[in-house]
Amino acid sequence: MAISIPRITLNDGGSFAAIGLGTYKLTGEEGIAAVAAGIDAGYRVLDTAVNYGNEREVGEGVRRSGIDRDEIVVTTKIPGRHHGFDEAIASGRESNETLGLGHIDLLLIHWPNPSIDKYVETFRGMIALQEEGIVRSVGVSNFTEPMLERLIEETGVTPAVNQVELHPYFPQADLRAFHTSRGIRTESWSPLARRSELLAEPTVAEIADTHGVTPTQAVIRWHVQSGSTPIPKSQNPARQVENADVFGFELTDAEMHRIDSLERGRLWDGDPDTHEEM
Repeated sequence: MAISIPRITLNDGGSFAAIGLGTYKLTGEEGIAAVAAGIDAGYRVLDTAVNYGNEREVGEGVRRSGIDRDEIVVTTKIPGRHHGFDEAIASGRESNETLGLGHIDLLLIHWPNPSIDKYVETFRGMIALQEEGIVRSVGVSNFTEPMLERLIEETGVTPAVNQVELHPYFPQADLRAFHTSRGIRTESWSPLARRSELLAEPTVAEIADTHGVTPTQAVIRWHVQSGSTPIPKSQNPARQVENADVFGFELTDAEMHRIDSLERGRLWDGDPDTHEEM
C-alpha cells in the first residue's frame, strides 16, 4: 500500500514533501531494503548525512526502488569537520559520488558549530555547488534565528530548509514563525521524541482514540498541521506505511493546542549555541 504524500514547493522552487523518511542507523543490506521499502510505501523525501555513514545504502535503495530518480528528494548533510568554503565543496562532491544518483537534491549544514565560526563560508561553498548543478537546494540544520539572519544577510541566499529538533515536547513555535516569515521550510528531526514517554501521554492517546488512529499517527499529523515536515525513521514496511497514513483525518484547533501544551523543552543536549559535532 503506497500512501500519497502531498508535495511542497521550497522557496527556491525545489520539490519537497509533507513527510519524509529518516534513515539514521539504516545501514548494510537491511538499510538498503528499508529505504527501498520506504519509497514503495510512498516516501519521496529521504534524509541521510555524511555522519550517518549510509549514503551508499540510501543511493542503492533509490536505485532498487525502480521509481524515477526525479521523483525522489535525497537530502544529505555536511559534517562539522568539513566546514569551510573549499571543504564544503569537496564534501558535497564526495557525497554526490557516494550516493551515485547524479545530484544531491538538498544539502544541509548538519550543525552550525559556532565556536569554529565557519558556517557562513560553508554555506557559500554549498551555493557554489548549487550553481554547478551538483546540488539542487541548500539549507541548514540546527540553526537558530540569529544564525539564519546572519546567513541571509552575509550571503544573500535564504536557506530552503532548517531541520531542527521538533516534537510536542519541544514545538519551537517562535522559530517556526520566523521560518514562515522568511519562507524557510521547517523539518523535524526526532519527530516522535525518541526514548521518551510522548506516545504514552494520555493527551496523545485520547486524541488518537478520538480519530481511530495510533498515537504515532496523531503526533505525525500534529507536525503536518503545524507546517513542518517530520522525518520518522523505521525499517519496518508496515510501520513506514502507518507513519505516512495521516492524511485521512484532521486535528481540531483544540486538539492541536492540547498537544502544544505538552511542551517541556529540549530532550537532549542539542542547543545549537553550545552543542557541536564534527
